[in-house]
Amino acid sequence: MNIQIFGTKKCFDTKKAERFFKERNIKFQFIDLNIKGPSKGELENIKRAVGLRNLINSGCKDYIKLNLDKIRSEEMKMGILLENPKLYKTPIVRNGKNATVGYCTDIWAEWIKE
Repeated sequence: MNIQIFGTKKCFDTKKAERFFKERNIKFQFIDLNIKGPSKGELENIKRAVGLRNLINSGCKDYIKLNLDKIRSEEMKMGILLENPKLYKTPIVRNGKNATVGYCTDIWAEWIKE
């Protein structure tokens, strides 16, 4: 199991995700989206697992500022996401090719059973 948690230190759901894995003695890698976002390959894997629409936080200030509501091209949206990691919904939790967005204990528990 190779868990990565993408989030911010101030996000409560990210803190809860970290606590979930710590309580079960499962090691994980935390990536602070304020410092660094996922690579292009990581983003592609996450998008395949959860869908592009589920990744984008349409409630954040930069969503309107960057005109993401008007852009139809997935490729352009992906480029904007790679340049602006604060646009992601958090936490994004990856386990290999599997991924979740938000606090999803049911799915994480399934990963642990495998």
